[in-house]
Amino acid sequence: MVNQFTVVENYHKKRPDVILFVNGIPLVVMELKNPADENTTLKSAYDQIQTYRDTIPSLFIYNSVLIISDGIKAKAGSLSAGFTRFMAWKTADGRREASHLTPEMETLIKGMLNKKTLLDLIRHFIAFEKSKKADLKTGMTTSETLKKIAAYHQYYAVNKAVESTRRASGENRNGKGSVVWHTQGSVKSLSMVFYAGKIVWCLNNPTILILTDRNDLNDQLFDTFSASAQLLRQKPVQPANRQHLKELLKVASGGIVFTTIQKFQPEVGHVFETLSKRKNIVVIADEAHRTQYGFQAKTRADRDANGEVVGKRVVYGFAKYMRDALPHATYLGFTSTPIESADKNTTAVFGDYVDVYDIARAVEDGATVKIYYESRLAKIMLSEKGRQLVREWDDAWMAAERTDAQKVKARWTKLEALAGNPERIKHIAQDIVTHFEARRDALEGKGMIVTMSRRIAVALYDAIVQLRPDWHSDRLDGGAMKVVITAPSSDGSEMAAHHTTKQQRSRLAARMKNPKDELKLVVVCDMWLTGFDVPCLHSLYIDKPMKGHGLMQAIARVNRVYKDKPGGLAVDYLGVASDLKEALAFYSDGGGKGDPATAQEQAVQCMLEKLEVVSQMFLEKPQQSYSAAYHDLVEDPSVPYIGKDRGLLYEKYFTAYAETKLKIILAAEEHILALEDGKKRFVDEVTRLSRYFAPAIPHEQVLAVRDEIGFFQAVKSRLQKFDTSGTRKSDKEMESAIRQVIDRALASDKIIDVFDAAGIKKPDLSILSDDFMMDIKGMSHKNLAFETLKKLLHDEIGSRAKTNLIQAKSLMEMLENSIRNYQNKIMTAAAVIEELIGLAHIIKERDKADADMGLSKRVFFII
Repeated sequence: MVNQFTVVENYHKKRPDVILFVNGIPLVVMELKNPADENTTLKSAYDQIQTYRDTIPSLFIYNSVLIISDGIKAKAGSLSAGFTRFMAWKTADGRREASHLTPEMETLIKGMLNKKTLLDLIRHFIAFEKSKKADLKTGMTTSETLKKIAAYHQYYAVNKAVESTRRASGENRNGKGSVVWHTQGSVKSLSMVFYAGKIVWCLNNPTILILTDRNDLNDQLFDTFSASAQLLRQKPVQPANRQHLKELLKVASGGIVFTTIQKFQPEVGHVFETLSKRKNIVVIADEAHRTQYGFQAKTRADRDANGEVVGKRVVYGFAKYMRDALPHATYLGFTSTPIESADKNTTAVFGDYVDVYDIARAVEDGATVKIYYESRLAKIMLSEKGRQLVREWDDAWMAAERTDAQKVKARWTKLEALAGNPERIKHIAQDIVTHFEARRDALEGKGMIVTMSRRIAVALYDAIVQLRPDWHSDRLDGGAMKVVITAPSSDGSEMAAHHTTKQQRSRLAARMKNPKDELKLVVVCDMWLTGFDVPCLHSLYIDKPMKGHGLMQAIARVNRVYKDKPGGLAVDYLGVASDLKEALAFYSDGGGKGDPATAQEQAVQCMLEKLEVVSQMFLEKPQQSYSAAYHDLVEDPSVPYIGKDRGLLYEKYFTAYAETKLKIILAAEEHILALEDGKKRFVDEVTRLSRYFAPAIPHEQVLAVRDEIGFFQAVKSRLQKFDTSGTRKSDKEMESAIRQVIDRALASDKIIDVFDAAGIKKPDLSILSDDFMMDIKGMSHKNLAFETLKKLLHDEIGSRAKTNLIQAKSLMEMLENSIRNYQNKIMTAAAVIEELIGLAHIIKERDKADADMGLSKRVFFII
């Protein structure tokens, strides 16, 4: 481990904080920030790593892990990972999480960087995925290679599953490899890749069969494995038919095969052909434990074309047929939802849970975001005549001889007819359009509508298009909304027009996953409800009865991490709240913690609480003194927006003209800067306020205060113009939760530009002219003037460090001493401004001395 190791490349000289060498190879690079400095953050450490990557790229040729830390918190990620994908390592031994009192850096070093774990991580838990993106409009295809490293929960879960599989397939084998429960959004599919890659090495090249019960899930998982063929040491295969599957499983060793469990159906009789008696065959069931039972024989009626019973036959479940084919295989289950209490056979098939990573841990770790639930029931209205017709139909239908399956289908058909009533469809369409547009105003992203039938999906699409005709397009690569279904020609021309092939759905999926594509809303029935990840998806509209696994899988479509997305929202039109409670019951019984979805009301209440905290700051008595000019303004009776004896009253802002708004913004800044630790408290509280705003919109209580939140956000943006850490988030990142909802003037450059709003000309920073410094000295708002000058001098001195480190260091010490005196109330704002102007003169004099000697900054530095 080397501290401050110097790397020189392309005239760039950089010294990363710490580099960990293994056999002389730089495998781990760390960037560490001072925990005592409030201006240095994890984000600034991440940005520094990105600078190294751009300026000294040869250092990262062999890099395996990047680590960023602010001294207390610490996170690890790969070279291609965005900041949100850097994760903490929460345990030192894989058995229990470290105490919150233990610094994360200490846990990471003990848990991740010990010799055994690090070498194992490098060998088995790093995958390179190559993805291609096609621009449907230009026809251009670009490729991108992503480097993915396992998070702590994936690493320990995979190793536990590997060990369990080795025991289950050993001499005392029982074939029960165990169950891994990792919640939706925790990158379960990549955990399966890591498991497959390591089990291939541990079991001497076994045959691995990945099993699903739906074609779309099988295709999605196959694509994930195919992208990681390098780690797997072989290319996965997806058999075209049952005969091809048999050939792939009759091999002597090796192979990674994907199939649906339905292919294990004997063509005749009720015994499937034995394909292999080898013990090193591992069957991985993904979300398919509901089809993994059926070992007992059942009698089923055979019917002719008219539905008449013509005989009886004995049948078994798919699980029995699989055991016929692979009698000595080991079975491992991966699931993203807990196994229901009714699934009593699950442990008999797979064994117990070997690892659980639930919703609470995923949200806490930042692997997923919270899901909020909103009830917007669209009631089904029936006339008295309509109710009578339904009752008569029910009586006639139930009186006849019907099978249980027919009765269930009849109930579903009746519900579908009621839910698909044209008036109800029209009402839902109007509500979705209004609701989704409000959501889009608050937070850029996409939405998905789930309907109970293809007929309703098309009808709802048509109703929305009537309201928003510009959302429709006949072209596959055009339009803001699409229906994703399959529809044979026998369904009629209206539905057939929305039929999509596998290739077309793949192109639509690419559009949906691209945040920049105009496709922003899709209508589905069954497709894309499991295994379909769209990080920018933030709104899910449910108009379909769902329960248990299906419901939890569906609402998890909106829990993926994406930029500054604070949470996802599930909107209920059919009343699935009780089913959600049932899902939560078996979720909790299974050992899970944290609600699958949080009521939107909670977000609203949290937002209102933070709103109260922020607004109260304007009623606090200032600790720093206001300037004389500010006091004159307070006493001026013609200025109604300044409080006389109880702080700053900003209410007049919302009805004021633009020029007056600027004055109110300046007054608000002056007030916040004069409070005890005002700037930091205000920025932190407004950040928390904004975090709750997005999931709470478009609640009526939220819409009523959005202008007030916008005002606070504008003041926050202004204050952060003075952030000297160089790591301040962009205006878009800071304000994305509200910037499109509030008055556009709040987010305009004129208001949030420090120089325009302060009424001074932008200075030539390389000169720091006398005229500019006189403008600063004459500013009415002294606290604001101090912050402005502090920011400018910090940047100016920082730029000099590139050519004269010693001189810059002495200047920076002078600047920091003045700032400390101001913060400790040793000096007033006016006095410290005089001192800073004096520092600016010193900088000018040193520049003049160098120029008189005929030396440029570059030449002076070389000498």
